[in-house]
Order: sequence, then C-alpha cells, then structure tokens
Amino acid sequence: MNDRSRKRGRTGGTGDPAWSGRAGAEAFAAVEAATDWLLGYPFVFRALARRIRGGDVLVDYGCGPGAVADRAARVLGARVVGVDTSPEMLALARAQESAVAEFHLVENGRATGLADGCADAVMCNHVIASLPDEQAVLGVFTEIRRLLRPGAPCVLLATDPACTGREYASLRIGEPGEVYGPGDELTVRLRRTDGTWQEVRNHAWPPGIYPELLEGAGFREVVQQHPTVEEAQSLADPELLRGRDWTAERERPPLVVTTALAV
Repeated sequence: MNDRSRKRGRTGGTGDPAWSGRAGAEAFAAVEAATDWLLGYPFVFRALARRIRGGDVLVDYGCGPGAVADRAARVLGARVVGVDTSPEMLALARAQESAVAEFHLVENGRATGLADGCADAVMCNHVIASLPDEQAVLGVFTEIRRLLRPGAPCVLLATDPACTGREYASLRIGEPGEVYGPGDELTVRLRRTDGTWQEVRNHAWPPGIYPELLEGAGFREVVQQHPTVEEAQSLADPELLRGRDWTAERERPPLVVTTALAV
C-alpha cells in the first residue's frame, strides 16, 4: 500500500477542512473559478435546459455559498433549491440577494426537509472529488436519486484526474508527474479572485467509474462529455472568452459533465 492509499478516508463526506467553518466558507466564496465558468457551468446549464422548463424544481446538491445556484435560477427560470452539508456555507448563501428559492442542510447523508421525488432535476458540481471512497460516492448518488422523480435528469460536473499537473487558468489538479489511482488523495490548487492560490485536498475519481455507480443508485442513460473551448464559444460569457488565451484548456480540457436519468 502506498502513502496516498493510506491517506484515503481522512477527509469527510463533503471535502477538505480548508472549507470548514465560517472562514472556510468565505475562502470558498473567494475562489475565481474561471475555468469552470468557461468549460463547466454553461454546459451544465445547457444539459439541464434540454430537460426542464421554467418553474421546475432544480436541486443544487452541494450548493456552497450559492453563486452557481443563483445563476442557474436566473438562466433557467427554475425554482432552485440549494442543499449543502455546511451550515456556514448555507448562511453565506442565505445572506446574498439571490434568486434561489430556499436552502436545506444535508445531515447524515440526507437533505433535510425535502421529500422523495420532489425534484425535476439535480445538479451536483465538484462534490464527488471531495468524497473519500466509492461507498461515499454511491451514497451521494443514492440521495440524489431519492430527490428525483422518475425520468428526471442528474447533471454532474467534476475535474478529470487524468489532467494531473497541468496549469489551467484557475486550477491545477494534483502534482506534475504524479499518477493517481481511484480514490487516491491529491491536492488541487484553486485561484482566488485576488490572484493568490488556495490548496485543498481532493480525491481522484476518474469519470469512468461514474456509470456503474450511477446505475447502482438507480440511474440509466449515462452520457459523459469533456467540454472544449471551441464548444464554449457559443455558450460562455464572451468577455471571459476574450480575457485569456486558455492554452491549457485548449490542449486538454480538464472538466467532465455527466448526465444521467433517474429510473
């Protein structure tokens, strides 16, 4: 067993201690996420727009301080419900002038106050990499399935650990030259809005493991996409596109969007 393998399981179900407490929530809210806003969230919104209509209930599982949930509500016209395991994240989210309808705490793996089949769609952005083992990943997928009505979509956004060590506009996944197995702990660097970098511990979950786990949780028709800069030309903010050269993102896109339907 190597050193990384021995580290598995040290972080809890929702991620790194860097995000814990009030200070951690504020640090998370200060992450720039430029690469995500280019190659991630616009593609998540597009996948959702194909399946839901204005007024439908969209749950943002792992909403953090609520910025993505707010944008989704405004872009999609959905009734967005944010859920998270961190009370401090939810306190920040509630303090914003947000289009999000309501927020709920996840306790013991269950979104409190939300009934089975209450959602017309769920999005789950950058949660899976925070989970320490396959059982925890399956647990999140199972809870998402509980929230969805039959036939409703789940859309996941995650980093691809195969892109280890590359310097992207707003992140670096793992260390250059390292190879990570499924579940291995790795460090992700995230650029803050002030230009400094935040390091967090994540876990390497290759996208190839998702389909089997999703099917085990009650999903079907699993489809995966690595969004490219070329595809983003028609989706992302034009000012964001013009603001950088996106060299690394063009060479090897680092994000994966996975869509699945509840059985």
